[in-house]
Amino acid sequence: MQHDMITGTFELAGYNVTKNLGIVRGITVRSRSIVGNVLGGLQSLFGGNISVYTNLCEQARTEAFDLMCKHADQLGANAVIALRYDATELMDGLTEVLCYGTAVRVEPASR
Repeated sequence: MQHDMITGTFELAGYNVTKNLGIVRGITVRSRSIVGNVLGGLQSLFGGNISVYTNLCEQARTEAFDLMCKHADQLGANAVIALRYDATELMDGLTEVLCYGTAVRVEPASR
């Protein structure tokens, strides 16, 4: 799926939704490693961005997004609208990241 066909809005500019294929999602569960916790703890002593955790979060969101795109492809979608992310701490150090949206078929809007 082309990333320019995915939006957080409820419509895709220049296109008409011809078919709603339903909700699609990608879920990943990530944990912090002991090494990551030590490095994150050291970085937190100096303040600012904790890059170890930023990278972990970015990897989790990217993985969830890619899984959602695969799910949309399986349903035959050529676009996803209303994209959202959610995260839930399942237990200390273990987080679920969810990416979801509505898979649709679109065609260019007639002029």
